[in-house]
Amino acid sequence: MSNKKIVKLSDSLNNNLFTFARFNRRSANKTGYSNYSYWRSTFKVFSKNKVAIYFFYMLIFLLIFTVIQPYLPGQIPPTEISIDPNTNMQLVNQPPSKTFLFGTNSIGQDLWSRIWSGTRTSLFIGILVGLWEAIIGIIIGSLWGYVRNLDRIITEIYNVFNNIPTTIVMVLLTYIMKPSIATLIFAMCITGWIGMARFIRNQIIIIRDREYNLASKTLGTSTTRIIFKNLLPYLVSVIMLRMALSIPAAIASEVFLTYIGLGLPINIPSLGNLINEGRGVMMNSSLRYQLIFPSIILSLITISFYVIGNVFADSADPKNHI
Repeated sequence: MSNKKIVKLSDSLNNNLFTFARFNRRSANKTGYSNYSYWRSTFKVFSKNKVAIYFFYMLIFLLIFTVIQPYLPGQIPPTEISIDPNTNMQLVNQPPSKTFLFGTNSIGQDLWSRIWSGTRTSLFIGILVGLWEAIIGIIIGSLWGYVRNLDRIITEIYNVFNNIPTTIVMVLLTYIMKPSIATLIFAMCITGWIGMARFIRNQIIIIRDREYNLASKTLGTSTTRIIFKNLLPYLVSVIMLRMALSIPAAIASEVFLTYIGLGLPINIPSLGNLINEGRGVMMNSSLRYQLIFPSIILSLITISFYVIGNVFADSADPKNHI
């Protein structure tokens, strides 16, 4: 077989077996591309937990209903004293009925309206205190853990605050200052950030000297960028857990202070005030509803935040992402 025939045969084989690849910029950009999304994966894992979803929707319903309840038709103001038009007497300690769904208290006020008004007050206090603890605690804890020059200064400040029991600080401030929502929030916020700051500091110390952080620092990356881009994203799951638990903890503190008589004044409905009022009549079996109803609402809110916080913290851990 001549050389010309061999060349023609090889050319025909090459044409049949191989084709020239054309350059496609869009396909080139997709090379090594992953459609992984951290938050999408987090919510996907979270949505698989039916118990957490149940408490999540229940908490959303409670929040929405608490806000819109005063605007619903037929609602009685929480401070209004109901009077019997026939006898002109106060409708005191009325059991639950169609008129008063949760009954009335010892001076004839509608417990239905007072419980939802108290829930608004307690949630307002809890959310504000929780946000304050999260923001201030994360900022101070991040600087405390990463900036070595600030470690000694912040440690001394921490020791001063930490050596004074938080309960004593709250009791003294609410005793000295005029009882109000602002006083209660201030008393909780003044020392509330300590636990979050200490926790963030310990977590950052563990990861601050890892290779990628040292490389970023060597390349001249600013401290702020390293904290917010390298360190805090690694702690999202534990931060969310602490934030979720700080809200019911603040509500519990409000209930405790009101329970011992140092919380909000009686004319401001709150879950603490309602539970304190119900405590006074709980020995009377026919009046125990005054303690049961606010306790149920408080329990639902606390359990919901606890379950959602724990499940979301697990869902936010990349190790649990598929």
